[in-house]
Amino acid sequence: MDPWVWWLIAAIVLGIVEITTGATLIFGMLAVGSLAGAGAAALTGSDWLPWLVFAGTSAAMVAFVRPVAHRHLRQPIESRSGTAALVGADAVVTQQVDRNDGRVKLRGELWSARSFDGTTVYPVGAAVQVLSIEGATALVG
Repeated sequence: MDPWVWWLIAAIVLGIVEITTGATLIFGMLAVGSLAGAGAAALTGSDWLPWLVFAGTSAAMVAFVRPVAHRHLRQPIESRSGTAALVGADAVVTQQVDRNDGRVKLRGELWSARSFDGTTVYPVGAAVQVLSIEGATALVG
């Protein structure tokens, strides 16, 4: 089997480990380094160059990309903008909310709303939480 295939397998395995653990982003950065190593192995046929490319790419990813990605993943709710800032906000039902329709007062504005699970009905005056935004409709629970 060609060396680039082994690098590709390593990238896939590291990607799966990152997805299943999901907390550190280290394995994802190593997976990108493995992809770069696969490219170097496929293009050059060298035995040592893919290792050098893997080490350099992985180190650069961990040093420069990981901190930025980590900041964005851990962004506090207060600094979110647009509809992302509304997810998790409390709202009050102003017109009965069911799986098809309804209205809620959300941060001083009236929003169309639907129940998130599609089965629950919320009466007027009920306190709900925005679980998702789809277009101009708040999905509440």
